[in-house]
Parts: sequence; C-alpha cells; structure tokens
Amino acid sequence: MKISRWRAPFDRLRANGGGNNPSGRRSAEHGFTLVELMVVIVIIGLLATIVAINVIPATDTARIEKAKADISTIEQALEQYRLDNLTYPAGTDGLQALLTPPASLTQPQRYRRGGYIKKLPNDPWGRPYSYVVPGRKGSFDIVSLGADGQPGGENENADLYSSAL
Repeated sequence: MKISRWRAPFDRLRANGGGNNPSGRRSAEHGFTLVELMVVIVIIGLLATIVAINVIPATDTARIEKAKADISTIEQALEQYRLDNLTYPAGTDGLQALLTPPASLTQPQRYRRGGYIKKLPNDPWGRPYSYVVPGRKGSFDIVSLGADGQPGGENENADLYSSAL
C-alpha cells in the first residue's frame, strides 16, 4: 500500500510527457531548428577563419627567430673552437669540425673531447646551415637560405647571414 502512494505522482508525470504540461502533449522546444544550427556553424566558421588569419603569419616569424637563435648557438661553438685551436675551422672542414676533429687540424690534442656542439641543427625549413669562409664582414658566416632555399628573397624567403644579425 505504501508503494502505490508514491507511484501515483510519477505515473501522472509519465502520462503528460514528463513535464508540467497538463494537456499531456510534448512541447516543440525540445531541440534546435535547422536554421539555428546553421547560424551556429557559420559563426564557428567565421571565428576559425579569424584565428587562422592571425596565427599562420606568426609561424613564419617564429621560424625566422629560431634560425637566428640556431645561428647564434653555432657562432658560440665556433668561438669556443677558435679559443681552443687558435683558428676557425677551414671552409673545407665546414661545421662538421664542431662535432669531430678535422683531419686538417695541426694540433689535434687541443681539440675538446666531445666536440663543441652536441648536434648540428638544421634550419627551421629542414636544410643544413652553410659555413662560408671568409664571411661578408668577418672571418666566417653562418647562412640559412630562408624558406625557399634559394639565394636572395624577401620576408620569410630572405637569406639569413650571421654577419647581418
């Protein structure tokens, strides 16, 4: 008897669609219309476009800044090499001289055990940096040819020379 007393209000709710609608009909406000969904999708598309327009150019700037940081690291390793060996690596030895002692080294005992850099980085576009002896304004230049990999260019395609940084 006690159970039937509690069951009656729930039976009434079930009979009129689960709500407070006394007529027993379901309300038409239980979902979104196609127009409402399309408006939301268009708004999301516009927001995604705005974000993409603002983020994509930032990746080009970040790559250029990473190349400058890499060039600076390689320059520091070359300076350490010069301090130990009294000269910069020959152009024919290239940047590999920072990893392993070159055959042309006159005093191999002065070469630092383990080298001067753990790993030679590639530029942000996946190509190795070039070592040019003599440089434009000094003993050497570390060069990245930019995004296009070709000499010259502007913006992200511009060449990066250590002597110009």
